[in-house]
Amino acid sequence: MKKVFISTLLICSIGAFAQKPAGKAPATKQPAAKAVVVSEEEKAATAKKAQDREAILSLAGCHTVTFKFAETFSPIADYKYHDRYFESGTEFVAVIENSENKIVLQHLLVVNDSMIIKHWRQDWLFENTELLKFVSNDKWEKITLSKDQVKGQWTQKVGQVDDSPRYEGTATWVHVDGNHYWESVADAPLPRREYTKRSDYNVLKRDNKIILTKDGGWLHEQDNQKLVRKEGKKDSLLCWEKGIERFTDLPEGKCIGAIKWWDVNKNYWNDVRAVWQNLQSENTGIALALIVDNMKLYEALFKLGEQQTKANADSPSNQKIIKETIVKYFKV
Repeated sequence: MKKVFISTLLICSIGAFAQKPAGKAPATKQPAAKAVVVSEEEKAATAKKAQDREAILSLAGCHTVTFKFAETFSPIADYKYHDRYFESGTEFVAVIENSENKIVLQHLLVVNDSMIIKHWRQDWLFENTELLKFVSNDKWEKITLSKDQVKGQWTQKVGQVDDSPRYEGTATWVHVDGNHYWESVADAPLPRREYTKRSDYNVLKRDNKIILTKDGGWLHEQDNQKLVRKEGKKDSLLCWEKGIERFTDLPEGKCIGAIKWWDVNKNYWNDVRAVWQNLQSENTGIALALIVDNMKLYEALFKLGEQQTKANADSPSNQKIIKETIVKYFKV
């Protein structure tokens, strides 16, 4: 009897529980999120990259610039050294792209407030594996590096005044003992100061060093080899050259003309850059003719820029005619 009573009581209790009106379901305890573990190595790499980016961005701004170049040594006993080169001016370096893995700096020469000349451009790419290597005689070939080869490195891609390729090198930014610098070796065409004056060499092997100075400016220091390169033969050294380009900070007000000029002309030149990027990605290399229709490429693109900017042309129109202009200079 006692057993029956207990069983009946248990059944009634269960029934009463089952007949309770539905309410909120009891909260389900969620498993704790796993903490993301960042290794000391990853932390150091992140901090290092941020320091690299800061160094690259510090190259921007308004500067007085001095250019000094001198031939130093030659293995040729009777070599006649050329005159030293000295020049100076004012240059504005604009940040025209800035993302986590890419920074683009555009140099603009300031002749006066109303005369601005588009100068060279430098693109900085983090852990970039694809570069254009200069061969000789306005010819570049595409090369691919492994991810291990470029780990932690920044590629500096230098463009001409018309945004055509010039030279590209990859290396690690160094920050040690209060010093900050980047150094790479890359083959390049003749510098603009000698391009139309010299025919006794055809490759400039540039040892480029970008050095941040204590006063807030920077140096572009070069130890260059002027080489004679012939297909199937070993390079022949004509002479060594030392180069120092010093960028000293100026108040931004000294470069207002350049800032205004870029604001007016940036859309066209952004389109020129986009066309070049597409052409480089579509081809395994590039070879350019010096003159077409009695004009050099930079002359054609500068003239076109005035025309398209004045007409306020849109990007599709710009890029179509820019591409048509550039490909005329492509050697088959």
